[in-house]
Amino acid sequence: MKNPDARAWMWSDAVDMLARADRLHRQLFQLASSQSRKSSWEPPVDVVETDREVIVLAALPGVDPQNIKVAIENGQLVIAGERLLPPEFRTAAIHRLELPQGRFERTLPLPPGRYEVLRPSAANGCLAIVLRKVI
Repeated sequence: MKNPDARAWMWSDAVDMLARADRLHRQLFQLASSQSRKSSWEPPVDVVETDREVIVLAALPGVDPQNIKVAIENGQLVIAGERLLPPEFRTAAIHRLELPQGRFERTLPLPPGRYEVLRPSAANGCLAIVLRKVI
């Protein structure tokens, strides 16, 4: 008779693999249907405030900064865009795909006040957005 612990371990690994395959499957279908304006993911952000500015860092590795929309709407900062699979991925055997793909949008409430969006800049896979306080 085989070891029951080994069977449980193998079953657990199989269930984990099926869950990963399901997530990848859903993600690829979301990518295919990204023609709609529905967002499929939100980037993580850091928000800090100084006397003169609110600074937002959004983790967006692999996203072209020219294709990111940054706007203030109804007292909230909206960061939106899309991460597309590189062309070489379309015919490659993918062994792991953890970075989310498709349309993203992140809406952040801002502290009370009026702000001017200075030109966003990209560095080290992050988008830096400086909002200057308007007095």
